[in-house]
Amino acid sequence: MINIMEVHETNKMIEQEKLDVRTITMGISLLDCVSNDVDELCDNIYRKITTYAKDLVVTGDAIERDYGIPIVNKRITVTPISLVGASACKTSEDFVKIAHALDRAGKEVGVDLLGGYSALVNKAMTPAEELLIRSLPQALSETDIVCSSVNVGSTKTGIDMNAVELLGHVVKDIAAATADNDSYGCVKFVAFCNVPDDNPFMAGGFHGVTEGDAVINVGVSGPGVVSRALDEAKGKDFEFLCETIKRTAFKITRVGQLVAQEASRRLGTPFGIIDLSLAPTPAEGDSVGEVLEKIGLSQVGAPGTTAALAMLNDQVKKGGIMASSYVGGLSGAFIPVSEDKNMIEAAANGCLTIEKLEAMTCVCSVGLDMIAVPGDTSAATISGIIADEAAIGMVNQKTTAVRIIPVAGKGVGEMAHFGGLMGYAPIMPVNQASCEAFVTRGGRIPAPIHSFKN
Repeated sequence: MINIMEVHETNKMIEQEKLDVRTITMGISLLDCVSNDVDELCDNIYRKITTYAKDLVVTGDAIERDYGIPIVNKRITVTPISLVGASACKTSEDFVKIAHALDRAGKEVGVDLLGGYSALVNKAMTPAEELLIRSLPQALSETDIVCSSVNVGSTKTGIDMNAVELLGHVVKDIAAATADNDSYGCVKFVAFCNVPDDNPFMAGGFHGVTEGDAVINVGVSGPGVVSRALDEAKGKDFEFLCETIKRTAFKITRVGQLVAQEASRRLGTPFGIIDLSLAPTPAEGDSVGEVLEKIGLSQVGAPGTTAALAMLNDQVKKGGIMASSYVGGLSGAFIPVSEDKNMIEAAANGCLTIEKLEAMTCVCSVGLDMIAVPGDTSAATISGIIADEAAIGMVNQKTTAVRIIPVAGKGVGEMAHFGGLMGYAPIMPVNQASCEAFVTRGGRIPAPIHSFKN
């Protein structure tokens, strides 16, 4: 049982070290909204979301006031829309109607973001899933808070390369459709391998079909807290360092557990999971990159970065998992370039490259995140980057993802500005060698040999 004394212990973390609960996310099943008529389906979706989530924002605000814990975002996830709309949607424009219904419903209840305009194409695309994917440029450019994800593979199934090849073109089209805003639409889309069903973070959150009718998931943060704690570990050995990170992760996660239980009780909705990921922001002192540098790197991207990140990720999990009844989602250390001040600086001066980031994704949550690249990057290159990251996830039995922004009209050395938590990012150079013959072969990369465990 969590008591208020545990929260008092974190007052310093909240006031001086930028501790916050990054999101309270309500997952809502839309399976009972299914209809053969797209307008009726949209009405059903709007009605259910505005009924179930009507008190989500006010409840989050009340918990924030009562306990003094900053809660940055309130969000909603829904059942993957490719499944919900399969019967009603005959064209991509039909799916766009659903995107607008989701946007209206989310704005009505006041949430910051709504995820689940998604498709799961681990092996192959159904006609409905392909229609949803092709609708993404219009859907993401015409809505404000709707987020989308496509899962292109898993350890058990391999990688659907037809979907990967298509997504390269779709990401380019999203960038073009939102060119007047530094291709912001791409910020709201992520391609996954081994996607989890209970992720409260965006853009990849959706409400899995194995979940109940509604659930409360909470994502914590706290890289600033870990960074300040590491001041005590300066010059100490790895045993002391690891113990410091574990203890700090435990305290951070306990705050998230309290918020999750309170939100569940007040909303009358079951508690799902705590995602104990360290989620940075562009603010000074709220950086995973800073944590890695305090571990002993002169700058993120230096030799040793992957090892330091592996250790950090493992200790965060070890400390956090003991602090919550249920841990899920992504849970680890995020490395989004545009959302982390120290990583922005490292990318801008060339110390941190896409290739180094790819190596780092082998050991952390979740993948190549918020990477800004030149607007003239080819669709095939984007598909190749997605394929590489999916292969890391498939072979290593972990979740990986790509959220890449080919910023229309900008090149290496320029800066893209996304605002708010999404931050800003230097345009990073991309390997110019072609992979087109590889990504256009068609078909599926088979599952690895170690996937056969039945």
